[in-house]
Amino acid sequence: MTKQQQSPRRIIVGVSGGIAAYKACHLVRDLKEAGDDVRVVPTSNALNFVGAATFEALSGHPVATSVYEAVDQVQHVRLGQEADAIVIAPATADLMARLVAGRADDLLTATVLVATCPVIVAPAMHTEMWLNAATQANVDTLRSRGIIVLEPAHGRLTGTDTGPGRLPEAGQIAQLVRVALAGHRLPHDWAGRTVLITAGGTQENLDPVRFLGNRSSGRQGFALAEIAAHRGAQVTIIAGDTEDLPVPSGAVVEKVTSAREMAASVDKHAGSADVIIMAAAVADFRPKAQAGAKLKKGADDSALASIELVENPDILATTVQRRSAGELAASTLIIGFAAETGDERLSALEHAQAKLARKGCDLLMCNEVGTGKVFGQSHNQGWLLAADGRVTEIPEGSKHAVAAEILAAVDDLASLD
Repeated sequence: MTKQQQSPRRIIVGVSGGIAAYKACHLVRDLKEAGDDVRVVPTSNALNFVGAATFEALSGHPVATSVYEAVDQVQHVRLGQEADAIVIAPATADLMARLVAGRADDLLTATVLVATCPVIVAPAMHTEMWLNAATQANVDTLRSRGIIVLEPAHGRLTGTDTGPGRLPEAGQIAQLVRVALAGHRLPHDWAGRTVLITAGGTQENLDPVRFLGNRSSGRQGFALAEIAAHRGAQVTIIAGDTEDLPVPSGAVVEKVTSAREMAASVDKHAGSADVIIMAAAVADFRPKAQAGAKLKKGADDSALASIELVENPDILATTVQRRSAGELAASTLIIGFAAETGDERLSALEHAQAKLARKGCDLLMCNEVGTGKVFGQSHNQGWLLAADGRVTEIPEGSKHAVAAEILAAVDDLASLD
């Protein structure tokens, strides 16, 4: 059995009365399947959208809404005292206003008022309600008290409306709960900072059907974007092949295909970025010629048997050079990634150290890759190398937890003090 299974973490899932309450069912299942002990504490209005029996079946615990239930167990105090984390999804504008006021007139608000564990609030409401000055003031107050208030997603709302206010997907919320459980409180301290992130693999077309590519999924880049956005940054993602990952709440995605397209997009956005993180797996080479029609197999056709390649632009090195030349602000921080394998000469870490010296970036995250490692996986690990020679081991964790570690290292750089 895993350590998590031996000592399941106690997580309270609070649910308030909004149409997105049905997504809480998926969140409970995600957390339960990871081995956590989950208890659902809905408001009475939430039960107008999802019945108590559904939450009880998914969590394996009885559902209560009132402080007057299980009084002999002092439930309204005990739940908050024993919880390792509380996540409220969805959180309506009304629920957040009651939390700000310190209300404790139902089981959910009383539980939050008692808790000393991480509290994560995932708002969901119409755009006008989210942008209302009263709601924004309440969000600021909750954040000032150490409560993690997530950025809502941008998308389809009730009816035909579209805009910010949509509840993030259950898997996204679950990952952020795990980040909080790992000790990262996600302070909203990157407001006003602009972050540019590349993610995913690039594809170099050989013909209209085939391309040269790699196994990168883009998960680490999107995790970095998600953590940065929830810390308040304005985030732009330049994304290659990212397996249709859900867009991080609060981030803007610009899709590209090839390394040259990614280089052009980086050039366009780099000048306005305070932090640039190159997490994409960029193809080093591309076919010298791209066929206009599908190349056919056959004895008389040698195009598939021998493909001439030319080198792609080095986006990381070029961006560092632009900073050195004064085209970017000297304070711009540049973080690179190195997907390495060891060989008979050097270890993966030693290859990454040599790459850092060549590239000249401020930080370099080294992953040792291979079959079943890193690419396409939900977890990551490696070493974070600094320009001054420091090497910090990043232990295995979710890609969101690794992202939080990387951004914490960015905080430690002198130029951000």
